[in-house]
Amino acid sequence: MSDYKQTLHLPTTSFPMKANLKQREPEMLKRWEEIDAYEAMVAASGESGEYVLHDGPPYANGHIHLGTALNKVLKDIIVKSRNMMGFSSRYVPGWDCHGLPIEHKVALELKEKGKVIPPLAVRKRCRDYASKFLDIQRKEFKRLGVMGHWDEPYQTMHPEYEAATAGELARFMGQGSVARNKKPIHWCLSCQTALAEAEVEYAPHASPSIYVAFPMEDGEKFGQVFPDANAADTCAVIWTTTPWTIPDNMAVAVHPDLEYALVSADGNFYIVAKELVESLAETFGWADWSIKATTTGDKLEGLVARHPFYDRPSPLVLGQHVTLEAGTGLVHTAPGHGREDYETGLEYGLEILSPMDDSGRFLESVEHFAGLNVWEANPKVIEILKSRGRLLSLSRVEHSYPHCWRCKEPVIFRATTQWFITMEANDLRKKALNAIDNEVRWIPSWGRERIHNMIANRPDWCISRQRTWGVPIVALLCEACDEAYFDQIWVEAVVAKFATHERGCDYWFEAELDELLAMPNAPTACPTCGASKWKKETDILDVWFDSGTSFAAVLEKRKECRFPADLYLEGSDQHRGWFHSSLLASVGNRGQAPYKAVLTHGYVVDGEGKKMSKSVGNVVAPQEIIDKYGAEILRMWVASVDYTEDVRISEEIMSRLVDAYRRIRNTTRYLLGNLYDFTPADAVADKDLLPLDRYALDLAARNRRRNRAAFENYEFHRVFHNIHNACVTDLSAFYLDCVKDRLYASRADSIERRSAQTVIWKTLLWLLADMAPILSFTAEEAFGHLPDALKPDARTVFAMKAPELPAALDGPKLDAFEALAGVRAEVTKAIEPHRKSGDIGHSLSAVVTLYADDELRESLAFTGADLAEAFIVSGAELAPLDDAPEGIYEAEDIKGLKVAVAQASGDKCERCWKKAGDVTAREAVGEDVPAGAMCTRCAAAVGAD
Repeated sequence: MSDYKQTLHLPTTSFPMKANLKQREPEMLKRWEEIDAYEAMVAASGESGEYVLHDGPPYANGHIHLGTALNKVLKDIIVKSRNMMGFSSRYVPGWDCHGLPIEHKVALELKEKGKVIPPLAVRKRCRDYASKFLDIQRKEFKRLGVMGHWDEPYQTMHPEYEAATAGELARFMGQGSVARNKKPIHWCLSCQTALAEAEVEYAPHASPSIYVAFPMEDGEKFGQVFPDANAADTCAVIWTTTPWTIPDNMAVAVHPDLEYALVSADGNFYIVAKELVESLAETFGWADWSIKATTTGDKLEGLVARHPFYDRPSPLVLGQHVTLEAGTGLVHTAPGHGREDYETGLEYGLEILSPMDDSGRFLESVEHFAGLNVWEANPKVIEILKSRGRLLSLSRVEHSYPHCWRCKEPVIFRATTQWFITMEANDLRKKALNAIDNEVRWIPSWGRERIHNMIANRPDWCISRQRTWGVPIVALLCEACDEAYFDQIWVEAVVAKFATHERGCDYWFEAELDELLAMPNAPTACPTCGASKWKKETDILDVWFDSGTSFAAVLEKRKECRFPADLYLEGSDQHRGWFHSSLLASVGNRGQAPYKAVLTHGYVVDGEGKKMSKSVGNVVAPQEIIDKYGAEILRMWVASVDYTEDVRISEEIMSRLVDAYRRIRNTTRYLLGNLYDFTPADAVADKDLLPLDRYALDLAARNRRRNRAAFENYEFHRVFHNIHNACVTDLSAFYLDCVKDRLYASRADSIERRSAQTVIWKTLLWLLADMAPILSFTAEEAFGHLPDALKPDARTVFAMKAPELPAALDGPKLDAFEALAGVRAEVTKAIEPHRKSGDIGHSLSAVVTLYADDELRESLAFTGADLAEAFIVSGAELAPLDDAPEGIYEAEDIKGLKVAVAQASGDKCERCWKKAGDVTAREAVGEDVPAGAMCTRCAAAVGAD
């Protein structure tokens, strides 16, 4: 009978079962370049308008890691999906090329070689270093299948970009939003530069914890507040974990509304918060103590304490920042070393004292501590306090402490002269908060509150850095009084040179002072002191100002973009980084946010949820995954997770994804294999499809609609799971299983076969369209294996137009088919015991009788479907539930259904394996056909062939 078996229409395709992704992906990348698939994709879209995703620039200072791979693949999925939804969406990748990360690497190389070179030489090395890793990262991103303008990325070190950045600073200067003054900022002693909040990381750090007694001064006010105490025996008690700041103490702060106690202990009096007396008595070891008087903080204002070892006053002042969470309720105030301290110092006219150099060493003028750095000063301060009898307690405390993001060393708060964009000038804070609340969609929604709180509570923006590699702050300093000159017209005249200079803002470092002073609106005499000797400012701009002005350098300048962007997408740390600086720069100079929506993703962690660390040994590089599985599986991982939270990755997770990929690929291959003899002319109209086929078409269309909505809402994990479930459940386990018989055995051009092929054709095209943004390599490979007659008029899957979606099945019809699918699952359960016992082999050897209630029988009949085909049996009948015999299978999940299973009568068709009483004799198809060989349908099919 083998001759008749060959007449079956078995699937045939050159689309290979085995993916061999590692080998095929590089070939696909080459093909994409040859056919310019990216441009073809964009050219085929646009009917729905434009969509602009603006790329946040990664640092060009190392190989990519899983976090940057996650980020870039998410962006690629968005750009591809938006194009395939009809939006013209171009992707302009960018790189952040300035700043400390790169300069730090170059400095280490120079240090190893024992070299000290001039600033312009340092800048050249930094530029070369950035260019080197830009090229490396570009290749690594392209290997992930990410499409974009890779030959023309934006770079923050390009002359045009540098000019745009400096131009935005000039705008801020022109509107009076820029100030140069002395205030405390985070300072890295190792890198010797100011740091922004976004450049500070918090990590555990052990610090000395000390309680210090500040002796009180006698006076009329003291007697009024504490009439029964002697000032000579009374001390105000403070707590600090930074003993090195005690030399710069200028005051002691109390909260105006808190209650304070005068405590008698061991023959002395101490002023502390009343609520903390008991815990402090235990800390200090007071054996015998009592509260002699109480008062509120506002009454303490005006009392004067003395510095614990310097001969100067330390007045008691009021501060809303004082709390009872730790310490004594009285806060040591050093205006040169803390934000709240600084603000208190301004309010009370205190000296902003910070007598140390850039490496954190105290100046020669500082008694006891000259030449010591802050860490060396800690034990010295403790020693002096102890010798003066002012140290009440000493211990060690481990707490979260700020560290430099680059060198990982602890940082300090230090008052230095810096450049700031003020948050209150021109209502910058108020306008930014309004934009956050009313202009921008935050995804996930908690992002709004997070950045809102950051903007609401942040200090002025420190935009200066004491480094070399970056955009200079264009200003002149008076050599006599240090006054800064930065007239907008003059600054813009200088900045105009950046755009035309071969090395951009190197112009500032190369230009002679006389040339700068010859420009329009250049200063003559200093407006403050009248002197006429000037020098160039050597500070550069904060790199967050660099990247934050990308809206001006890229969105407004590149033809592929527009302002504002539809979306900014980065990791959740960028609420205090790029999202933050971009918002302030844009609101400050454009009056609106640079983005309509902001999407954030979490960090990549290991399978147990632990942060990846080289020391722990759980770091996985993207290339390791590509070398083992291919980039497609990495892309699949990105799409499979809920990226709004931290994302796990492990060998077990990747193995599961490989299995899921195999199922999707095999289903795609099966769909392709059943279209080898099908053309669009063979397609059956939706209204003429056989009932089961019409339901299958609706299943596929519903999936397509769900995926479209998920793409629109950036819920890519829903798309992935929809695709996987459609392949495994809707197609492989249900529809394709049901129609396999007529696909293989019906006459080639029969309505039964063409109806099923029509559904398979449309389903495949919808599947490829939904796969393409995620499984880009596989979708393109499958697209290339479409039969020539079925290939859409496109040279790449990304330019393909999928078929129009059919009208959805109406409610009753859909409900009926859903019921049929449920009944099918119950029939399978009913047959299974008979298969296990050996009574029945293949399900085609069975006939079933469904004993159903009236509603279910009507519903099944309403579908018009061939029940035997749906259940993959040789026969199926409906009967009233009341007629059901005892002992037959009763449905577990469907009320009102029982199933009887019996052996099918008749002979087995050697071609389709169905059993029926209509097995034909040879006269039906010719003398060469043995009697009893085939059923009527198969005989007709063979005869037709």
